[in-house]
Amino acid sequence: MTEGTYLTGPIDLRSNITLRLMKGAILLGSSDHRDYPSKTLFRLPDLQPLVSATDAKNVAIVGEGTIDGNGETWWQEARSFKDHGILGSGHPRPKLILFDHCHHVRMEGVTVENSPMWQIVSYYSDDVILRNLRILAPQHSPNTDAIDPFASSNVIIDHVFSDVGDDNVAIKSGPINSPGPDSPSRNITITDCTFLHGHGLSVGSELAGGVQNIRAERIHFDGTENGIRIKANRDRGNDVSNLVFRDIEMKDVKNALIISEYYPEVLPPEENQAQPIGRLTPRFHDIKIENVTATGIESAGAIVGLPESPITNLVLTNVTIDARKGMTVGYAEIGGEGVLINAEEGDPIVKLQGAKMTVR
Repeated sequence: MTEGTYLTGPIDLRSNITLRLMKGAILLGSSDHRDYPSKTLFRLPDLQPLVSATDAKNVAIVGEGTIDGNGETWWQEARSFKDHGILGSGHPRPKLILFDHCHHVRMEGVTVENSPMWQIVSYYSDDVILRNLRILAPQHSPNTDAIDPFASSNVIIDHVFSDVGDDNVAIKSGPINSPGPDSPSRNITITDCTFLHGHGLSVGSELAGGVQNIRAERIHFDGTENGIRIKANRDRGNDVSNLVFRDIEMKDVKNALIISEYYPEVLPPEENQAQPIGRLTPRFHDIKIENVTATGIESAGAIVGLPESPITNLVLTNVTIDARKGMTVGYAEIGGEGVLINAEEGDPIVKLQGAKMTVR
């Protein structure tokens, strides 16, 4: 596509197709909600995305142009429903770009903005490269996640600038109360990214298939709601392991580290009794967080597991957080060295029941 604005409804990409947007080209989604047909996605009733590929191979979206979801009318509608961000809630909004059961996908160079809901989603896809992208949405636009790898493997997210209204990246693998089966998200690298407004770099909350082998390096957070966040609950968890976050810089972030098995809450309730372990019990273990500098932070955060499923083998190395409030730890085994949490108010670390720390 050459320079100009192209108003369109949903577009299907097939195998061996490259959508090329030249500089100044804008692919603009229709604001007429009737232009987005009903479709089953994620095993649930949904709407057809603006740009999608299904069961395709060798698909690419490249260039210096823009894909604009024109999402304002969708956001206005969503704000009237409390459960608007939950899949299958009965209030669907189209995703902007979806790769559904695809192989060998590449997006490079383009700007993606103003999606009605999630912006770039890979669902049960393999070998996905997302590089040199700008992903934008207003700060308070609902559920405008920038990139959501969902039950996908071998994903590269590199040199992405993200300034959105929800998660800058959210790695997912299965819906809430999933009956199964669900596949994990595995082998995902996130490198040299800058995140401004948004809810941070998240793993979860929908994790019914599990997540393994994630590496995030050289990430800069500036003004995000959260920095690193790993989140689940008893109705949406599984094995989450072998995660590495390294060389991280945070500035003016509300919560530096949130690792919680109580989502959408962060801290456990007062009456926190162990429950039977089931298929959807979250199991967080073997997590490394290294070389983190965080300044101007509201809260250092929380690391809290379930009494029946504590967080284990979490290692913090060379982590410095300057925050107004300290960190809360419960039902978690944490080791490491070179950890310094400076809290303006209260204790730097508050230990709840089940906290085991050997940090120097």
